Amino acid sequence: MKLTLSALAIAAVLATPAQAQGLSYPATRKVDQVDGYHDTAVADPYRWLEDDNSADTKAWVAQQNEVTDKFLAAMPQRLPVRHIYTELYNFERFGIPFHEGGRYFWSRNDGLQQQNVLYTARTLKDTPQVALDPNALSKDGTVALSGVVPSRDGKLLAYGVAGAGSDWQVWKVRDLATGQDLADRIDWVKFSSAAWTADGKGFFYARYDAPKEGDALKGANYFQKLYYHRLGTAQADDVLVTENRDDKEWGFGAEVSDDGQLLLVTVWKSAGSKNGLMVLPLPKGAFAGGKPQPVTLDFDAQYNPVAVVGGKLIVKTDKDAPRGRLVAIDLRHPAPAGWKTLVAEGPDAMTGASAVGGRFLLSYLHDAATLVRVHGADGKRLSEVALPGIGTASGFGGRWDERETFFSYTSLTNPAEIHRYDLKTGRIELFKRPKTAFNPDEFETRREFVTSKDGTRFPIFIAARKGLKFDGSNPTLLYGYGGFDISITPAYNVTAATWLKMGGVYVIASVRGGGEYGSAWHEAGTKLKKQNVFDDFIAAGEWLVRTKVASPATLAINGGSNGGLLIGAVTNQRPDLFAAAVPQVGVMDMLRYQNFTIGWAWATDYGTSDDAAMFRALYAYSPLHNIRSGVKYPAVLITTGDHDDRVVPAHSFKYAATLQAADTGPAPKLIRIETNAGHGAGKPTSKIIEERGDILAFIANTMHLEVK
Repeated sequence: MKLTLSALAIAAVLATPAQAQGLSYPATRKVDQVDGYHDTAVADPYRWLEDDNSADTKAWVAQQNEVTDKFLAAMPQRLPVRHIYTELYNFERFGIPFHEGGRYFWSRNDGLQQQNVLYTARTLKDTPQVALDPNALSKDGTVALSGVVPSRDGKLLAYGVAGAGSDWQVWKVRDLATGQDLADRIDWVKFSSAAWTADGKGFFYARYDAPKEGDALKGANYFQKLYYHRLGTAQADDVLVTENRDDKEWGFGAEVSDDGQLLLVTVWKSAGSKNGLMVLPLPKGAFAGGKPQPVTLDFDAQYNPVAVVGGKLIVKTDKDAPRGRLVAIDLRHPAPAGWKTLVAEGPDAMTGASAVGGRFLLSYLHDAATLVRVHGADGKRLSEVALPGIGTASGFGGRWDERETFFSYTSLTNPAEIHRYDLKTGRIELFKRPKTAFNPDEFETRREFVTSKDGTRFPIFIAARKGLKFDGSNPTLLYGYGGFDISITPAYNVTAATWLKMGGVYVIASVRGGGEYGSAWHEAGTKLKKQNVFDDFIAAGEWLVRTKVASPATLAINGGSNGGLLIGAVTNQRPDLFAAAVPQVGVMDMLRYQNFTIGWAWATDYGTSDDAAMFRALYAYSPLHNIRSGVKYPAVLITTGDHDDRVVPAHSFKYAATLQAADTGPAPKLIRIETNAGHGAGKPTSKIIEERGDILAFIANTMHLEVK
């Protein structure tokens, strides 16, 4: 199957698709709501859509979905694209194995299972047994595993489940010998895993108080606390380990050192990458009470604990090293003046560190592609892990006294394959390689560099069929994110593979706001500098047009969450540059985002409208507030989930209503609202295929492309 674009179709791409002629959007009621921000009055006529549980909003959702469903169903590309997507999604996929208590654990999906299944085996040669199958937890496949943590002896499994894409989790404990759950149940967990004590008698976790009615609209009114749960007791009896009532933005991550003698508490504050670090002794591997003591609570840099080695706490930090370094801290004298640098900052950004087999495995990004270097206990560089090519590697977990680790490797055109790495011999062995209907040998990826408006240079990765002629006629899909220190690196995904197999070109842009070049790169795309992100992405689009990879008639853009904000902002700023735009679960109302659920935590990247200078910056790019009536826009498909409790659907609802009410030309402006779905994590396979297939079919339909 392939996608074809005739010369006549190219000329007609910016015309209205046949289905859009006479398209009538539901009338959206307006209210007389005006808010004062400093010296500016801002109207918010669709404020009522913020209540996603009201009867009026539910009726609006049904009306919008009726219009969208009718449009999508009439697209001749829909079924062929869904067929290709299903074919490419249907392949065996594996998670990265890890070892605990004499058992190996890894996840597997046979292809079209709604959720990945957790398996366990005593050796890698044994036939694996099912440890936990989340597909048995719900009829519709919307209940997903949010985390799994075996006890040190490998007998028990703490696991979290979340339903309908929600961030809320329930944690339970399973006896792996019997396959039965214990009576223990932990509620109101969000943004937390579990950390077993070495004696196996309980675990640490972070939770919120049970929310009261209306708290969904008052996200800052609850705060996280760190607890210890002893097996066999009620959650009401769990021991409060630490909290901070004076700063409700604090959250906690917990892990126990390999020797079981120390609890390492990472203190996060909002969604920023800067954090605090505390420790609590665990005598004889047990929790004996007490309060964690700070190593640092300055929140001036990243402090990520790696291991406890030789009585020293090893930490990856960007303190005085924007691209990262490895330090050793004597906990008897934890003042920063006494920290010893084990591995100094280098030219590449250190993005990860682990301690396995008496070695430190340090992951770096070199122009947004992974490098992994091996260092000895003294910090001396020993070797480099031989990766298959320019792509993304992850994993490398394990314990200091183990000799093996596992990692995955992927690129834009290579599905993730799993490797075993022997720390003693340096030997790399293939563990699992997926067999797919996508043939990577037919495609190629190249890295290019684009110069942004202010002269900043950044990489983009372009995947296309080998030998494809670049004459501006190629349907091209450009993806970006640009925020929260999250690096966009070349990795296989079925959306890209489907687009490539259809004959398109797929491009990712590693713009500012991510972590590709360290903390300075991230900060250059935040707060008052957020416009840099949009400038970078626009520059990538202009580069693709200038070099004839694409043209404005054949260029589409896509991004989700913070990337949805990116797509909304650049669509407003350069509607002439793109044929289609698909913002998914986007942050669209930059003046009120902090008022909903966890939104307050994003102020580290965005700032808030409470500050006069930040208000002006936010108001200048907020997708909701900068839709330009009287200007011809590309076709827009907005996607969200009605149960999204991270980026609440009100963002997309209000944006869609405003876009439909404005005079932005005849191209469709539609919103696809997935019911009983959230932000994306844990979404069942069937919903993924339907939604992402519709996205690609919408783009193909906009460009009048024939999909065979």
